[in-house]
Amino acid sequence: MAPRAYWKGTLKLSLVNCPVVLYPATTAAEKTRFHMINRETGNRLKQQMIDSETGDVVEDGEKARGYELRKGKYVEIEKEELEAVQIESNHTIDIESFVPRDEIDKRYLNHPYYVAPDGKAALDAFAVIRDAMKDEERVALAKIVLTNREHIIAIEPLGKGLLGTTLRFPYELRDEDQFFDDIKSPKITKDMVELAGHILHTKAAHFDPSKFKDEYETALKALVKRKASGKTIEPPEPEERPSNVVSLMDALKQSLKGRGGGRTSAKQHGRRTTGRHRSAKKTHRSAARHRKAS
Repeated sequence: MAPRAYWKGTLKLSLVNCPVVLYPATTAAEKTRFHMINRETGNRLKQQMIDSETGDVVEDGEKARGYELRKGKYVEIEKEELEAVQIESNHTIDIESFVPRDEIDKRYLNHPYYVAPDGKAALDAFAVIRDAMKDEERVALAKIVLTNREHIIAIEPLGKGLLGTTLRFPYELRDEDQFFDDIKSPKITKDMVELAGHILHTKAAHFDPSKFKDEYETALKALVKRKASGKTIEPPEPEERPSNVVSLMDALKQSLKGRGGGRTSAKQHGRRTTGRHRSAKKTHRSAARHRKAS
């Protein structure tokens, strides 16, 4: 059974309207979760909202939203007042522009959603929008309202469907200069950079998320299983911390040696040798042609 749609509405490209549904592309359902329990009774605990001044428990009917104007001073905002500022795009994804995919700063990417046609009647319009985007190599930008908040959403083809990724607004990003300005620029030799480059080549690979293993999650499941079977859990011995590296150059050389640096050098040597053989053959052929012409 397909999961319940998170959002339903209309994807709009100029005068083309297509009913669509959104599904969250990620899930935390498989994560190991813990509940707070009473150590004496083993019963689960429940949270209650407490008045910060009186200490009284506040029931659901007495809860309200408030915006803090200054320390301890709030203005109450009613649900009806929030609904008064609903955006027109509440149930519409109106595509405003198409931008090159590589121009989107990865820091703006937020939550991914699968976008699918809502019903058979939407298939033709959906396919037209999807396939046109495939040909253009561009990402659509539109506005969407999710959980009473307006978001910018980037939409691009993904298999038979579309992938919509909400984007952060500029005010949500911190300025990198705040964190990078104090980074000094030390003098590093060219040899160090070249050695580090060789290490990078020995670890070169293709992006394959199937190789990602959540070892902590696996350990948590094993811990719960052992504890549930009545076994005693012994904390592991602390690992010995490696000694401080005195020479960066020595560390680079040792890293390269331990990562198949010799093999890389051998391959490069092989390529240089092959190149010399090809040059020799080329010179030999040229001399033979010259003798024949004479």
